[in-house]
Amino acid sequence: MKIALETLGCKLNQSETEALARRFAAAGHQLVRQVEDADIYILNTCTVTQTADSKSRRLLRQARRRNPRAFIVVTGCYSDRAPVELAKLDEVDLVTGNGGKSSLLERLEEFHSVNRASLPGVRKLRSAGLPSATAIHDATLRTRTFIKIQDGCCNFCAYCIVPYVRRGEKSVPPDEVLEQVKQRVAEGYREVVLTGTRIGAYESGGLMLKDLVARILKDTEINRLRLSSLQPRELSAALLALWKDPRLCRHFHLSLQSGSDSVLARMRRRYTGAEYEQAVGWIRAMVPGVAITTDIIVGFPGETDREFAESMEFCRKMEFARIHVFPFSARSGTEAAAMPGQVPENVKKERAHRMLALAEESAARFREQNAGAELEVLWEKQTGQGVWSGVTGNYLRVYKKDAGNLSNQVSKVKLDKQEH
Repeated sequence: MKIALETLGCKLNQSETEALARRFAAAGHQLVRQVEDADIYILNTCTVTQTADSKSRRLLRQARRRNPRAFIVVTGCYSDRAPVELAKLDEVDLVTGNGGKSSLLERLEEFHSVNRASLPGVRKLRSAGLPSATAIHDATLRTRTFIKIQDGCCNFCAYCIVPYVRRGEKSVPPDEVLEQVKQRVAEGYREVVLTGTRIGAYESGGLMLKDLVARILKDTEINRLRLSSLQPRELSAALLALWKDPRLCRHFHLSLQSGSDSVLARMRRRYTGAEYEQAVGWIRAMVPGVAITTDIIVGFPGETDREFAESMEFCRKMEFARIHVFPFSARSGTEAAAMPGQVPENVKKERAHRMLALAEESAARFREQNAGAELEVLWEKQTGQGVWSGVTGNYLRVYKKDAGNLSNQVSKVKLDKQEH
């Protein structure tokens, strides 16, 4: 079978698609880039916002138009949250959830064996609990790979749908993680990103995240190791001390969501602005040259002009390397969806515009701070006219003109000037 995979959403989704793609390839099926070439198109969805939902529906419609005969599978968090809604779409042949990812290959092979002429002959199959996946990692550019070490979240922040679609917290045993890292190193990957719904909650057989990271550094030959999102209370001196090893990327994604204590309390986040600021100071003291990136929600229910101003000022003070800005999106079934004081759309849009402007100011300032620094870059791809694009350990995008083939090479460069 010819399989095309595409993903929306987080690094966890990316790791799950990569794992799914590996299973199809190992079983002898062909992975293709374009839906036009596919027998089966698998979309791994996100449902964290209404925008993510609508983008999923748009991609499904596009896939059907581009290949009327393709067997279209929709999976991921949107499938868990609203399977009936997706099942009603004419474009969709199979609706699955996050729970049964390990059985999708076998299920599709079974369908194919029963309907050998073409999978599209099997219309409107309904099931639950199948796999999730991401746009396939380019097999010719084995630079960065995502490995899932944990799944699920039990925090139930007031705005978040994730605990309802990724229920419970589960960690991958360390020996399995180590084996995956070693396999990716053998395949030629230079950087591993450890990902999960909440990797700071990692615990397996008494081993915590710091123990897992220490074992990877000790027992594998990976060139670069990067961690996905953490929360302030998940940091420890023992964890931060591991950054003495230069293979650990000097980048922390520390999700904030709001710089106003009163909004954080309504969000049911488990820290205050002061605790967050203390965590940032701790990181910067122990990891020089670090990039700290974050997420911000604007227009949370009840957010006043004063609270938004507090959030803007706090973000300016933190000097983030990058800020991902999200206007509040009500998710049915969450506490925040029923809260009084829902902020009008035009106000959310205006606040998002102002926060995005601050985000660009902060990013430009971080680039300026790194001008003249000598940093290692993992070169990824050629962007045209002999210009190569790569990423530093502290998450700066770097460009270099070179006539040679830099793909998947790591080299130290002196950063010259910034370009917007």
